[in-house]
Amino acid sequence: MNEPLPHEADDADLFDEIDEEADRASFERGLADLKAGRVVSHEAVMRWVASWGTDNPLPRPKCGE
Repeated sequence: MNEPLPHEADDADLFDEIDEEADRASFERGLADLKAGRVVSHEAVMRWVASWGTDNPLPRPKCGE
């Protein structure tokens, strides 16, 4: 195995450690939001993003759009 370069030796990756409990809780919250209809459609988000940088940017989409 290669030794890390000097500038890499102390670099910790944000995703080196996995927090299984936090991942599971986040997943469960997402499912609850989905079941409750607290979602924004892909189409609404794409319309919003496509409006960025134009003369008429759209407001951020809301749940149910």
